[in-house]
Amino acid sequence: MKFSVFASGDLGFSLLEIIYNKAEISFIATDSKSESIIQFANEKCIPLFKGNPRNGKLTEFAKNHQADFALSINYLFIIETDTISQFKYAVNFHGSLLPKYRGRTPHVWAIINGETETGVTAHLIDDECDTGAVILQKAIEITSLDTGQSLLEKYKKIYPEMVLTIIDQLLNGHLNPKIQDHDLATYFDKRTPEDGQIDWNWQKERIFNWVRAQTFPYPGAFALIGGQKIIIDKISYNDLGFDNKMPNGLILKKENETIIVKTPNGAISLDSVRSNLSILKAGDILESSSLKYHQVYENRKF
Repeated sequence: MKFSVFASGDLGFSLLEIIYNKAEISFIATDSKSESIIQFANEKCIPLFKGNPRNGKLTEFAKNHQADFALSINYLFIIETDTISQFKYAVNFHGSLLPKYRGRTPHVWAIINGETETGVTAHLIDDECDTGAVILQKAIEITSLDTGQSLLEKYKKIYPEMVLTIIDQLLNGHLNPKIQDHDLATYFDKRTPEDGQIDWNWQKERIFNWVRAQTFPYPGAFALIGGQKIIIDKISYNDLGFDNKMPNGLILKKENETIIVKTPNGAISLDSVRSNLSILKAGDILESSSLKYHQVYENRKF
């Protein structure tokens, strides 16, 4: 029984050797920037598909390197139906407790939305996004100290056991997939660095979650003033008083490296900033924007 592996990034690479030691890999598919995965495939002499798989390119490659099963781990691309149909089973590992948080960067969205739990789901790949029947789930606690990066480190601890369990189930024919309840599904779209702007009209709790979800090494949450970007990696709540008629985003106090900003329900301190603070002074107002974090569900299939 042969496996194909669709993987990207550090997370995908961290599991390749585990899969390699457990099962025969027919081929690996990855993106052009996942250098560690590319190097692994070359060192192990495993056929490699690199780059954009669309327009049947990966489908044709898979036909020439046939496998019984496919495992998708952090793969950057949606796998086309014609490719999926070549396998007896194709399994994806998704960083949420499906059917909640379908879509991209679910762990970041979970922190932003103040969730206290997330997890990883192994599910069958079908024609839609993260909609296939669930095979296995593992839950992870989200603490108030967690960041997007720390959640990925937690994922790395549970992925190996999950992957090995799925491989055993596939080899022994013991899969027991359960159809998702689509009425409970939520979907969150892809994020880009430009989506990180803070809206100072948000409650301080949302701003706190927004910042920690995107902190270094991610591009970071940011504020704008006079067209200049201030990247913020950490904030904390502050007891400094204010008049509620003051505009949100107002810098209430700047003293040495301490900057305190007004929000609707309390002041916050900018504790770690990746930018030059000399451009800020007390009385400045950080720009607020109506951001596109509301998801558009028209024509969205769940």
